[in-house]
Amino acid sequence: MSKPSFFITTPIYYVNAAPHLGTAYSTILADVQARYRRAMGYDVKFLTGMDEHGEKVAEAAEQHGFDSPQAWCDSQAPLFQDLWKTLEISNDDFIRTTEPRQHHAVQYLWERMQESGYLYKGSYDGWYCVPDETYYTDNQVKKGDEEYGSVGQHLCPDCHRPLERVQEESYFFKLSAFQDKLLALYDEHPEFVQPDFRMNEVRSFVEGGLNDLSVSRTSFDWGVPVPFDDGHVTYVWFDALLNYMTAVGYGLDDDASKAEFAFRWPAQYHIVGKDIIRFHCVIWPAMLMAIGESLPEHVFAHGFLTVRNSETGKAEKMSKSRGNAIAPQDVIDLLGVEGYRYYFMTDVVPGTDGAISFERMEQVYNADLANSWGNLISRSLNMSAKYFDGCAPAKPASADAFDNPLAKIADGLVDRYAAAMDVLDYGAGKDVAMELIHAANHYIEDSEPWALAKDEAKADQLAFVIYNLLEAIRISAHLLEPFMPTTSAEALRRISCEAEAGNDNLAEACVWGGLAGGVPVEKGDALFPRLQKND
Repeated sequence: MSKPSFFITTPIYYVNAAPHLGTAYSTILADVQARYRRAMGYDVKFLTGMDEHGEKVAEAAEQHGFDSPQAWCDSQAPLFQDLWKTLEISNDDFIRTTEPRQHHAVQYLWERMQESGYLYKGSYDGWYCVPDETYYTDNQVKKGDEEYGSVGQHLCPDCHRPLERVQEESYFFKLSAFQDKLLALYDEHPEFVQPDFRMNEVRSFVEGGLNDLSVSRTSFDWGVPVPFDDGHVTYVWFDALLNYMTAVGYGLDDDASKAEFAFRWPAQYHIVGKDIIRFHCVIWPAMLMAIGESLPEHVFAHGFLTVRNSETGKAEKMSKSRGNAIAPQDVIDLLGVEGYRYYFMTDVVPGTDGAISFERMEQVYNADLANSWGNLISRSLNMSAKYFDGCAPAKPASADAFDNPLAKIADGLVDRYAAAMDVLDYGAGKDVAMELIHAANHYIEDSEPWALAKDEAKADQLAFVIYNLLEAIRISAHLLEPFMPTTSAEALRRISCEAEAGNDNLAEACVWGGLAGGVPVEKGDALFPRLQKND
């Protein structure tokens, strides 16, 4: 384990429905970071998975006619795993909360909580949202009723679906004891909640006062049993949040698991949707404080995907009732997998809500991928094959005799790229890569290699120009690899640099002059065929 660890997670997804555009967005966000960190020399652990316990899952199983919640979960797992494979997700682990390792870890957590003094037995009498698996106080329900005009109906303040009144014996976690500790955490580590503007929401919630949290249920049995009290099962979030530590050996006593946990924990990034930020930035750190474990370094909460109405131009919530729901396969059919990844990672700003549309997808794809990146590859490889008998020109000995604007741009490029990618500013990271690509396309027009090819006296200059173009392609492929791993690997293969794909030293790989020269090149088919608008 000579490389430093980088541990990144997605939420584990509920299995009450098939994966959708939002779950795919979270997962690709994490995947791009995982691929980038591998290229920067980290030993990456990338975790995703499924949240399979809780009342909502039990209800979904019954509604779909399955004889058990487990059978329902087993039917859903391939939907997630197959989509992640299709979308080129490079996760190292896929955890399911019904696995024995999670069962063991959760029961171990109960024992640690009991020892901590932050656990007590009582009775819960209050409001519960089954779809969100969230408890609400009378005051929260009252405010929601006033805000949404649902007085008398008692709708969930967040999802606006009917609440249930729950009365049952329960164990409680003393969340209220952590108000000051959490506020101190936010003061000392403002980078804990990202993007920065999300911190205000979290801080405001904690400053408003924290209620103790019901962490066991007795009204149903689909969950991890409480080890010291029959009839109690673990509240789904108390179970689900622990998956992040389960996957790196929490609670296991063998030497290998202890070493893994010491190496991997704490996680560097939890990627979550903004709707579950309170669980991850309030409840989860309080749980960890209670049992004396380190806190994750960052929780990054992204926004929701909305749909841009083509007639009004306004962003609308995606829903089947509106008829504007977009499935992952719809986007794959239009853009292909690599175009899908590129669009969502570079045109939707992580952290904020993003209004998407098929029109915008086509615009971004054609401008960036077909006309710029794909065009550079096609023209450069075609000229290299044509003017140098199917090979790249040898690295020019007289390179210093000519001005080299592309090498100047490449100098310091990785540092600027890394500064953006380190903080999940993928749009800025893409801009750095596209700066070299755009410059290379302009370089073709300015240097006119077709004219140089007609003058034997300018053979060295022609070789210099074509070499520079191929070198720009090589470096750009490395920078775009986290976004589009397959096409980057193919671009490298076409210039006989296939061994560089998956490189774990990005700074070294992007040093200008790394192309050997004199190697075979292959134009191949267009990597990004231009999309034609339907008439």
